[in-house]
Amino acid sequence: MQIEEKAPFDSPFEWMGGESRVKALAERFYDLMDLEPGYQALRAAHGSTLQDARDKLFWFLCGWLGGPAHYTERFGHPRLRMRHMPFSIGILERDQWLACMDQAMQETRVDPVLRERLNASFLKTADWMRNRGG
Repeated sequence: MQIEEKAPFDSPFEWMGGESRVKALAERFYDLMDLEPGYQALRAAHGSTLQDARDKLFWFLCGWLGGPAHYTERFGHPRLRMRHMPFSIGILERDQWLACMDQAMQETRVDPVLRERLNASFLKTADWMRNRGG
């Protein structure tokens, strides 16, 4: 039997450092998407402005990480796959999203153990969000 070590905080939200740190992560994620040529396909899928996406990611992550339910208070259940269905999401977009988020977590100094756990969860979710093969 393998016993997993208990996380040092009650929720990933607390481990992350609360709203200000989650906000910094969401902001850096979209800054990188806008700046880095390696995320060009991902950026192209987001339209001309990123402010709405920045807000929604911040609100979503707060609740998803175990903090305030800002997103569900505004919009109800996230229904991620349904809400992303209008966008073409393939392996390239998935991989760029994951790489961009990992870079944002590194640059905002998310604890390495938490970052590893979040990357595993993000991979499962991002792969589930794909709506085309390539």
